[in-house]
Amino acid sequence: MQVIIDKNAGFCWGVVRTIEMAEKELNASGKLYSLGEIIHNPVEIERLKEKGLSTISHEELRNAKDAKVLIRAHGEPPSTYEMAKRYGVEIIDATCPVVTKLQSRIRKFYLEGYNVVIFGKKEHPEVIGLVGQCDGNAIVIKSLDEIDKVPLTGKVVLFSQTTMSKDLFYKIKEELEKRVEELVVINPEENVEFVAKDTICRQVSNRDEKLKEFAKSVDVLIFVAGKNSSNGKVLYEVCKAENPRTYFIETPRELNIEWFKDCETVGITGATSTPQWLMEEVKRAIESLCSNFKDEFSKAIAK
Repeated sequence: MQVIIDKNAGFCWGVVRTIEMAEKELNASGKLYSLGEIIHNPVEIERLKEKGLSTISHEELRNAKDAKVLIRAHGEPPSTYEMAKRYGVEIIDATCPVVTKLQSRIRKFYLEGYNVVIFGKKEHPEVIGLVGQCDGNAIVIKSLDEIDKVPLTGKVVLFSQTTMSKDLFYKIKEELEKRVEELVVINPEENVEFVAKDTICRQVSNRDEKLKEFAKSVDVLIFVAGKNSSNGKVLYEVCKAENPRTYFIETPRELNIEWFKDCETVGITGATSTPQWLMEEVKRAIESLCSNFKDEFSKAIAK
């Protein structure tokens, strides 16, 4: 049986940048706080914890004066920076530049009097940061069922959380165009205003087609990601739609020998928050699991 790791999987560059900034500080001082989980992958969080990274909540920020505090790639609302300044807390800002640009665009349109609509998950940390640019006044929708929240009159601008489904975004956009008098959709990665494109991270959306091809090329696909990864949930569904024998795991311990019955090729892929070393570990675990099963089966036949 052949086990193949998706060559296009692994950390996106925004996450790579965040991890590098964290490790630089940890190597220098041996201590760093992350405001919220640095990424949605508990295995990688545990690795960094061993290096001296501690996760703190917003309520604990005021007491974090004995070490620097990292703002993760998801970003934060302006109120967080104001709080840190007020309590004399030193910040290392690792907000993904794509998110920073998106925050800036949202703030600009809000100040120009637009009703800001964000396609995303209201409880997601990135969206909390985006809504903060509007002083809490943005409208957040995550499905077609919620578009009735959007005002039909006045100026409306539509943005997207960077890790949402591109296909669903365009369905929402098309439906709003039928209803809203003046709808603007902005792409934060182009230096042009009033461009009718989404604000979904290109590194996320560009993976879709390659991921579909990879999912179809193997008998079984193992998708590795943190259970709380928004990006992981979206990409897993992309894989599952192409290959019904797709299984979601967080750690190698969740592998099931039954998944590999009558299987010649196994693919391994993951979210943009899934480290390469973890996928390598999953590969070794699959090879070991199937090898042991084969040996046990051979012994049983010999008897």
